[in-house]
Amino acid sequence: MGPLGSRRTSLEQLSAQRKEKIKMAFAGILKDADVAAALKECAAADSFNYKSFFAKVGLTAKSPDDIKKAFYVIDQDKSGFIEEDELKLFLQTFSAGARALTDAETKAFLKAGDADGDGMIGVDEFALLVKA
Repeated sequence: MGPLGSRRTSLEQLSAQRKEKIKMAFAGILKDADVAAALKECAAADSFNYKSFFAKVGLTAKSPDDIKKAFYVIDQDKSGFIEEDELKLFLQTFSAGARALTDAETKAFLKAGDADGDGMIGVDEFALLVKA
C-alpha cells in the first residue's frame, strides 16, 4: 500500500475520543446550531459548496485568529497543510456522523483553495478561501 493509502486508513481510524476532541475544539469558535444547519444543507452527495458552508457555520465572520484555529483543527495530521485526504473528511471534522465529500467535491474544494498549485491548502490559503 502506498503512503496515501496508509495515511487515509489512519485518518479514517480516528478514535471516538479524537473525534470528540475535534468537536470540542470547534466549541469555542462556532455555534453547534450553525454547524448542524450547515451540515444539514449539504447532507446529500454533491451538494457541498464551501462558500455557503463557511457562511452558514459563521466562519466567514470570524477573526483571522479564529480562522487559523479552525484550520489547525481541520489539519488532522498537524502537517501545516490540509491535504486532499483531509478535505475528503472535512465535514467529519465538524461532526463525526457527517458524510465524506465526494471525489468531485473534494477536487473542486482543493482547486478553489490551492492558490499556489502544490496540491495542499496552507493556513493563508485557507483564510483566503474562507473570506472568498
